[in-house]
Amino acid sequence: MRKLMVNTFLTLDGVMQAPGGPEEDDSGGFAYGGWSVNYWDELMGQVMTEAMSVPFDLVLGRRTYDTFAAYWPHAPEEAGGKPLNDATKYVASRSRPTLEWGPSVLIDGDAAEGIAELKKGDGPELQVHGSGNLIQTLMRHNLVDEYRLWVFPVVIGSGKRLFSEGTIPSALKLVDTKVSTTGVVIGTYEPAGEVVTGSFAPD
Repeated sequence: MRKLMVNTFLTLDGVMQAPGGPEEDDSGGFAYGGWSVNYWDELMGQVMTEAMSVPFDLVLGRRTYDTFAAYWPHAPEEAGGKPLNDATKYVASRSRPTLEWGPSVLIDGDAAEGIAELKKGDGPELQVHGSGNLIQTLMRHNLVDEYRLWVFPVVIGSGKRLFSEGTIPSALKLVDTKVSTTGVVIGTYEPAGEVVTGSFAPD
């Protein structure tokens, strides 16, 4: 069974839209593209390098695939794109796009069914970057094995959120945490079953 890990940059109020620049996703009139850029430090670079140093394949939505494909094949070597360029990219799309950034494989038909089958096969771990709409599908079908959430000390107020309305309630277990010099909290979580409620009211 292949493990699937979601790797996501978030604001404190849960927005994941366009962390890397205005050109990533300005849908809905989003005006804060690039909100994560000025928080980057050495520790964050180390964490990302570690994540990229293990064997992995990518699972991407169409928009994220196109954004990555426009940059990483042409990025300078010191930018660290070799692992992304070498990884097999599994792309979920309702259309049949030409996938020129190889090696790439189109997930035919239902995305959840295709990724569930992919997880049953042999191969390295599966990493999801960006791909907000796809992540919603993965969560609804209980296909995420691990979340690495990079929470930045900034509040935006609007935009696409990771845990949006309609998210299925579930508990998570924190298995690792790191804090950058700029206040970014990098938490790694695993699913931990159903939400357990209680009360502080006296019996």
